[in-house]
Formats: sequence, structure tokens, C-alpha cells
Amino acid sequence: MINASGIYKSFGQLQVLNNIDFVVNKGEVVSVVGASGAGKSTLLQIIGTLMKPDQGQLVIGDTSVNSLSDKALSAFRNKEIGFVFQFHHLLPEFTALENICIPAYISGQNKKKVEKKAMDLLDFFKLTARADHKPSALSGGEQQRVAVARALINQPAVILADEPSGNLDSVSANELHQLFFDLRNSFNQTFVIVTHNPELADMADRKTQITDGRISSVSNKHSINAL
Repeated sequence: MINASGIYKSFGQLQVLNNIDFVVNKGEVVSVVGASGAGKSTLLQIIGTLMKPDQGQLVIGDTSVNSLSDKALSAFRNKEIGFVFQFHHLLPEFTALENICIPAYISGQNKKKVEKKAMDLLDFFKLTARADHKPSALSGGEQQRVAVARALINQPAVILADEPSGNLDSVSANELHQLFFDLRNSFNQTFVIVTHNPELADMADRKTQITDGRISSVSNKHSINAL
């Protein structure tokens, strides 16, 4: 699903990523860990096509991302990549249902069909009764589940999550973590999750450690559980 090869990225004299090779298969949940400043979020932004590498190739699905024009890249990002961030970034003036629908509206999909998909997602997340509530009326855990539903509305190839539970209490965080795996099991959804949360990192099928801009270790779930 994701094949990033020979990725380099610098900001001025600071080299943040140094010859990164990173592969994720369809239906995998892969965590990315490392100290602050190691390059985790930069790698995620490059995979998410929000930032271009200085060198390297990125293929998502069957698409060579490097070859796309800016307009084509924006359309590809909207359709194929869903984002979940530490802060939910819901629009406060819109309801939960409306927030979920926004990416699909941007892509020009039929309004009734979009709202039906959004209601199905709200039902999956057990938030049907909150559909007409604005973010200020939702708990932190509910807000983040709405943000995940928004990321899923266009049925993207991959979900990229950057510290998704970093702003949640432990109960809400654990519920969100389990939700990612429920989504993988139900929809064969692919996740790349940058996290400082050791429990979430170890739940993943594979854990990738980045140190000083390089991949320093990769552990699969079997080896993690054996430790």
C-alpha cells in the first residue's frame, strides 16, 4: 500500500530524514516511534503528500506520487489519504455529521449519499445520537472519534495518525486505540500511527523506531509480545 524509498529531507543545514525506506502492506497497522525531533512527523507528512522529500520515491497503491501535478496531488490526497491528528481540528460551527461529510463534499460527491455514509460511520462509532451536536457539546473522546470518521468518509487507501490519543484521558485513549484495530478488522483499513504511547505502539502489527532521521529498528507484533 505504501512504498517510500530513499527518502531524504533537510531544513536548511538540519538533515531530518536520511535515506528512509518504509513499506506498509494493505491492512497493516504500523506504528512509528522515536524521540522528539527524530523525524517521525516529517516522514508522516511526506507519506501524506503534505510535504515533498528532497530525494526519494513515494508510491501509494499503484500511484507514483512524485509524478502528479499539484492539482492531481490535491485530488489524490483528498480521495486516498485520511488524516487524524492529536487535536481533532473539527470545525466548531458545524455538527458532527457535517464535519464528517466535509472531505466528501470537497470531492464533489452526492450530498444524500455522503450523509448516508456519514450516518453509517456514526452508527459504527456508536455516535448516532450525537450527529446534530457541535464539537463543543462532545467529549474529547467523542470529538476524536468524529475526526476518525471524517478521515474515513472517502474510503481512503490509508489513514495517517499523528499522536492521535495524545490529548485524551487514558480511558478515551484506550477506546481510540481499540477502534483503530476494529476498523482494520472490519474494513481491512491500513494505518500508520506516529505515537509516544508505548501501549499503542506495541499493539501495532509492526513497530518502526526512528533515531536521528534513520530507521534504527523494526519489530513485528510477535517479537514485541515475546519481549
